[in-house]
Amino acid sequence: MVRGRDACWEHCDLVDATKQKVRCNYCEREFSGGVYRMKFHLAQIKNKDIVPCTKVPSNVRNHIRSILSAPKKPKTPKKPKLDRAANGQQNSSSGSENSHANPNSSGQRGSSGSPVFIPQVSPDNPPATDDSQKLKQDHADKKVAMFFFHNAIPFRAAKSVYYQEMVDSIAECGTGYKAPSQEKLRTALLEKVRDDIHDCYRKYKEEWREFGCTILCESGPSVRTKSVLAFTVTYPKGSIFLKSVNVSGHEDDANYLFELLESVVLEVGIENVVQVITDSSASFIYAGSLLMAKYISLFCSPCASYCITKMLEDMSKQDWVVTVLEDAKTFIRYIHSNASTLNMTKKFYGGKELMRPGITRSVSDFLCLRAIVVHEENLKHIFSHNEWLSSIYSRHPDAQAFKSLLYSERFWRSAHEVVNVWEPLVKILRIVDGDMPAIGYLYEGIERAKIMIKLYYKAIEERYLPIWEIIDRRWSMQLRSPLYAAAASLNPSVFYCSNWKNDPRVRNGFQEVMLKVVSSDDEKRNITREHPVYINSQGALGTELAVMGRTLNAPGDWWAAYGYEIPTLQRMATRILSQPCSSHWCRWNWSTFESLHFKTRTKEFARGMEDVNLSSSMK
Repeated sequence: MVRGRDACWEHCDLVDATKQKVRCNYCEREFSGGVYRMKFHLAQIKNKDIVPCTKVPSNVRNHIRSILSAPKKPKTPKKPKLDRAANGQQNSSSGSENSHANPNSSGQRGSSGSPVFIPQVSPDNPPATDDSQKLKQDHADKKVAMFFFHNAIPFRAAKSVYYQEMVDSIAECGTGYKAPSQEKLRTALLEKVRDDIHDCYRKYKEEWREFGCTILCESGPSVRTKSVLAFTVTYPKGSIFLKSVNVSGHEDDANYLFELLESVVLEVGIENVVQVITDSSASFIYAGSLLMAKYISLFCSPCASYCITKMLEDMSKQDWVVTVLEDAKTFIRYIHSNASTLNMTKKFYGGKELMRPGITRSVSDFLCLRAIVVHEENLKHIFSHNEWLSSIYSRHPDAQAFKSLLYSERFWRSAHEVVNVWEPLVKILRIVDGDMPAIGYLYEGIERAKIMIKLYYKAIEERYLPIWEIIDRRWSMQLRSPLYAAAASLNPSVFYCSNWKNDPRVRNGFQEVMLKVVSSDDEKRNITREHPVYINSQGALGTELAVMGRTLNAPGDWWAAYGYEIPTLQRMATRILSQPCSSHWCRWNWSTFESLHFKTRTKEFARGMEDVNLSSSMK
């Protein structure tokens, strides 16, 4: 496989050369068979067992499709070999006086066509050596790096699909290309790009009608940006930033927020929106209820990630948990109190640290405690080793307090308990914050977490019920939506699992959702006929490949591949299971919003930023 000859290599990586295995840069699926099969994946063309990519940008998809649809160039016919005998006669008859004749001059040999000789490379212009080409490459790389460094451009900008396209376009212009000026960037080019983005927005809107979409309403993380709302539209193929609104003075006005949410929903298209994910404050919850009352097919709910972290925070306020987390902080503080102890710990850990960053303080505390529990034996070994016992740090008063805690049976027993109770919820948090639609896993994940906590406490009610009450309180207040129950019942990896109980709450949730999202009586009758086919795994849903795909494929992909015999339910299931359940699924750089809404700007800069923010680009 020659990487330099195929444009598809810009969008995939070679994983295993011997097996010709390649990996997609967008959805990270791996295929054997080389770059040829990857083209069908990127072009979203079903070919045998190739699953179309759901995250490939539309411009990349169209480019690969054009490559596949382009007619192959016919092979140029080989030139007929010269008659060596005749050639020899001509050379002998021409004599030595014609040995240096002009090859383009007229004559018997030149009249038959092109001159019969191999042009020689002039010694004054030798071909570029590998070393000189490498020097040019290094020089260009340094210039690009200097542009990034001097303008404080985030390194993640190099991951943009437009980054290499920009470089390729400059290279096509050749030497002497003049970059656009500041004036041209903020006037003519801004207008052209804005028009292109609006064209893309109209095309995305057509895709939302097919796949459905979710509107994410997210407020800023800091006090300064808390009054700024960012609206994002997300669907299986990506996310597009819609606009930002400064709601200073209206943060607690539910009627104002309802009108704002309604305007965004109408702009996107009521027929396209499956759900709206908002802030978990009381004003947003009430505004969401007003929106659902007016538009029956809509669902509104707070961010699932935020609600799960609130469950963990409520647990961390229990007295015995507070004590354990404080003891864990004592571990961390002592280990990081001096470089010698920290380096010694890293030496035994293979260069790793106990500190683990998380999205919230409670999650970070848990991750640190979990690291301590996992490495309990290593910690005891480190601080009983001669290297530490012989150091001056082992004789400090804080070291003695740390060592007594290290061998405290009470601490380790409580630490293991916290980790075993929190771990199931943290796993769900990872899923809902991941890079795939997780709406089909939330309901079952919470139920499974409760069962695991009950099993850990050996079904002793006075021990597990307080934890259940914390989970149920947050779930009932914020996350008990029929949409999550319906998504769980439509997720094949959950529904067909032997441990799954299709209880009345799930069944009622499915029926409530279907009655809301299905408008015509014909579609309702179709779903009534088709649902038993799914329940009993009949037809294509029960084939060997479909059974294997229940856990291997994403739920939406599974329905798209095997649900063709029940098309109405297939369409509803694909729309629902393709949605996220957390606003953390799409994070934006809030420094941009702060610059737009709070800093003093010139009129031209303000106009330019607002135009870009009104449309933005695919993530």
